[in-house]
Amino acid sequence: MSIFKSFGVNASGMTAERYRLDIISENIANANTTRTEEGTPYRRKIVTFAEKEIDRNSFGAIYAKARGGHLGDGVKVSGVHEDKKNDLIEVYDPAHPDADENGYVWYPNVNTITEMTNMIDATRAYEANATAFQASKSMATRGLQIGQTS
Repeated sequence: MSIFKSFGVNASGMTAERYRLDIISENIANANTTRTEEGTPYRRKIVTFAEKEIDRNSFGAIYAKARGGHLGDGVKVSGVHEDKKNDLIEVYDPAHPDADENGYVWYPNVNTITEMTNMIDATRAYEANATAFQASKSMATRGLQIGQTS
């Protein structure tokens, strides 16, 4: 892998994790939203990642495959999906304006503890990509310094 390609891989990881942090923040901000524009309670959103597409017919890709190596161009956000696996939370509160005829209010399926754990995970992944980016940058700088004449 070239040094410049490593910059792209690390930058794509930082971009994806930053987007994941944005969605986690949105989940936390809407933890008590009982009515969205559609008239339904907010549903937790989940970010999914996928490997960036590469040109499988390029010389580099064919060479890497022949050597048994792995060739990737980083990560991308493949989608943002609503969490349908976890149910909404039903709370008895007949005084609430969004209560149904039986006095129950449906709250979002957002667990703040889970979201904070995911936020720590995303922050650490971002930091790891930033550290790898800095290491690549240091190697490139050192390589240029070696080539200089005094």
